[in-house]
Amino acid sequence: MPGFLYTDHYQLVMAQLYFREGIHERRARFDHTFRSYPDYGTHQAGYCVSAGLGALLDWMEEVRFSPADRGALAELRNDRGDRLFGGDFLDWLEANGNFDAIDMWAAAEGRVVHPNAVLTAVEGPLALAQILETPLLNILNFSTLVATKASRVAESANGGEVLEFGMRRAQGHGAMLATRASLVGGARFSSNVEGSVASGFPSKGTHAHSMVQVFMALGGGELDAFRSYAEVYPDACLLLVDTIDTLESGIPNAIKVFEELRVKGHRPLGIRLDSGDLAHLSIRSAAMLDDAGFPDVSIVLSSQLDELTIWQIRNQIVTEAPRYGVDAGRLLDRLVYGVGSAMATSAGDPSLDGVYKLVAIDGDGEWLPAIKISDSMSKVANPGVKQVWRITDDRGTATADVLALAGENLAERPLLLHHATRPDVSRVLTAEHISDLEPLLAPVKPSGLEPREEIEAARERRRNDLDRLDPGVRRLVNPHLYHVSLSDRLHKLKTELVARYQT
Repeated sequence: MPGFLYTDHYQLVMAQLYFREGIHERRARFDHTFRSYPDYGTHQAGYCVSAGLGALLDWMEEVRFSPADRGALAELRNDRGDRLFGGDFLDWLEANGNFDAIDMWAAAEGRVVHPNAVLTAVEGPLALAQILETPLLNILNFSTLVATKASRVAESANGGEVLEFGMRRAQGHGAMLATRASLVGGARFSSNVEGSVASGFPSKGTHAHSMVQVFMALGGGELDAFRSYAEVYPDACLLLVDTIDTLESGIPNAIKVFEELRVKGHRPLGIRLDSGDLAHLSIRSAAMLDDAGFPDVSIVLSSQLDELTIWQIRNQIVTEAPRYGVDAGRLLDRLVYGVGSAMATSAGDPSLDGVYKLVAIDGDGEWLPAIKISDSMSKVANPGVKQVWRITDDRGTATADVLALAGENLAERPLLLHHATRPDVSRVLTAEHISDLEPLLAPVKPSGLEPREEIEAARERRRNDLDRLDPGVRRLVNPHLYHVSLSDRLHKLKTELVARYQT
């Protein structure tokens, strides 16, 4: 895992400035939010799935400022050749260079989250909370991005099994975060062996075209390769059938091997299709397998799949399968989707615009609100210590997230709410519009669960939140807008601070 210096240069520069001013241990509050949903070009997300908190907490618990870190910082020089970091500041880092004094509140992993609402609130000594900004954004933004993509893929699969196959094209060691986030977001298993072991899940996979090519180059053929694989893995035989010709060679040879396995008392797992018209080939392959007496083996699809491709494949199967006498419903039930780079890299929108802003600082026992002002209202931070409340309406549907100041009473009806980024827009909710108010930010502490248990719990939270989300918000293309609002008190505080600092 990366060390304490896994941060940006300017975080350490600011930390030393706070040290020089004697305010480095003054408690401060920072909010982590994101400004917009991922936009993949031809399709857009209408929600995000929070992920990465487990990985961040593991890193924060283990990382310590080391003698090697001190040596590296001691070597840094300014343009005049003077040491950039003083020995006294490095002494302080040696004594305090960890995140044990940081308190956090967050939306739990797996929760559905929305722009401008706080995902994570950090409170602690100013210098350390500042240093934490970069690793927190690095881990949580990327993980949330991938979990969101995985959730959309899982939704388009409509209950079909999704496997994460993206390690080879992931962003370096980010593949470990991508695997965990994919599992949180809806992938059932992953081909990443180390990532699977770390997450407590068995890894899954098949074989590559190269295995068949080896036998061909050595004078054998596809059937020899399949037979060898079946001999080594008789109870885990899943064959890649498109190295030569899927329908003329791959499927017939796979059927021969499956028949030989059946005679020996073994049950083949299935086939994998990795090229061509996957919907059409799935139908034709299913017809051939059904005729041979293998109606239940899996058909794994791969090759640049994403949520839209899977949605199109499923629709094509519904339309085309009857022409070949194939039951479309049964075929859809046996499909497995191996999703690679599109999920592990969040293809189409590879970065989440998550930000980490100071919102309050301790003024000798009283929180003093802080604000960052911008010409763009979407970049004006919401000041003060806050809670995020989710409003559920009388249909049992989540209808809005509301940012409110800590301790604020939202029980009053009617409830006046203000648009999160457009101060001229407001609305009123009456009692009949509100059946439940749920706080989303909870204190972060070690769960005591094993990694797989943590991920399973996150998956359950995701499923529950999606069940309560309006279908329009869940659309793959042009989703309906989910409301994120400010309470009246928070809106007034923000307006007052903007006016104060702009005069």
